[in-house]
Amino acid sequence: MADALSAPDIRSGRLTPEDYLENFDDLHPPLGAHEASVEADRCYFCYDAPCTIACPTSIDIPKFIRQISTGNPIGSAKTIFAENILGGMCARVCPTETLCEEACVRNLAEDKPVQIGLLQRHATDIYLSEPDRHPFERAPETGRKVAVVGGGPAGLACAHALARRGHAVTIFDARDKIGGLNEFGIAAYKSTDDFAQFETEFVLSIGGIVVECGKALGRDITLADLRRDFDAVFLGMGLAGVNALRAEGEELAGVIDAVAYIAELRQAEDLSTLPVGRKVVVIGGGMTAIDIATQIKRLGAEEVTIAYRRDREAMKASAYEQEIALTDGVVIREWLQPKRLLGEAGHVTGIELERTAEDAGGRLAGTGETVTLQADQVFKAIGQSFVADPLGAGDVPALEGGRIRVDGDRRTSLADVWAGGDCVAGGEDLTVAAVEDGKVAAAAIHAALSA
Repeated sequence: MADALSAPDIRSGRLTPEDYLENFDDLHPPLGAHEASVEADRCYFCYDAPCTIACPTSIDIPKFIRQISTGNPIGSAKTIFAENILGGMCARVCPTETLCEEACVRNLAEDKPVQIGLLQRHATDIYLSEPDRHPFERAPETGRKVAVVGGGPAGLACAHALARRGHAVTIFDARDKIGGLNEFGIAAYKSTDDFAQFETEFVLSIGGIVVECGKALGRDITLADLRRDFDAVFLGMGLAGVNALRAEGEELAGVIDAVAYIAELRQAEDLSTLPVGRKVVVIGGGMTAIDIATQIKRLGAEEVTIAYRRDREAMKASAYEQEIALTDGVVIREWLQPKRLLGEAGHVTGIELERTAEDAGGRLAGTGETVTLQADQVFKAIGQSFVADPLGAGDVPALEGGRIRVDGDRRTSLADVWAGGDCVAGGEDLTVAAVEDGKVAAAAIHAALSA
């Protein structure tokens, strides 16, 4: 029996220009002034603030909401930025439904939390609407220099906090622009109107930060050189490796890294130029799987299926994010893992999936029963891994579980090197958690340089 199914159907321009604009418009339109006031009045302003405890950056949520309710959105934004300088993006992309809003005591009263994320966006958007406004002034220069590797959320937060304290910071980034996952990895409908770069410029406007793009660690710069030339180093390298499906036929054309495609989508000036299959299968159960599946559907794919090896409750993507995909027409199929990719003339045409089951100990195993789905494209979204090679050899930070080991201050095993974000062991792989890593590391670096 031949492996191949029907020939692949991949093309661009599946939709009208109006469809693209509508499909990639703001996922959550901002609250108006009256809506924000009404929503703010729902807050109980709890003295123990479980929402603040649930926030990785410890924003004083009751305070910033009270400031909105009293007609002071500028003061509210300052309260937010005091703990999270990337508060505008976090308001857009944070899984608030599993963090601050899940902890909201309004859930007990009426099963509907205060819309903290939208209120945070309301305040920060108003603040950022005024050009050249910044909530902080830079301290006098200290004469100390810090290198930051990676211009993502962790690196930006660390650089801002250090520059604010008067240190000279240089950000090195391998790409042609900084922003990290905020710029290249977030679903386009969550960050519209080039907001990631707008916020990046806001962060840099504190002064004292030099950006060098196109400089990759291990290729253009070395950790040894940075440690020699700077007083401290912060590593916010992210995850460069892509986990493999480990299935026969993975090398076929049309089997695509979801993260790379999302980056291409985010940088595309014309979405109608992106190649999209008619039938698409996504392998994975995290946020990347949801983001690629939803965006591919919004680009005009007729059938998009997410295949996950366990049930939906085990997916890392929240129930809310899953609902976004389902509402867009994405099908989520549970208890399936990839076995082999089918192809014709070197291009994927389908995927054979094996049904899975858990044993009494919760271990996953294949059942031997298979399902075959036609697929013009198959997206790999089963996670990323840390690539340690750029660190070099010899005196390098110790690893733990395949990522950089850090202590509570985000210091590595090297006394003058700190790290944060997705590249560190035990991280939560969230923008807001990366911001906290950068903030904590900056405080520790400043203390070390001031000793």
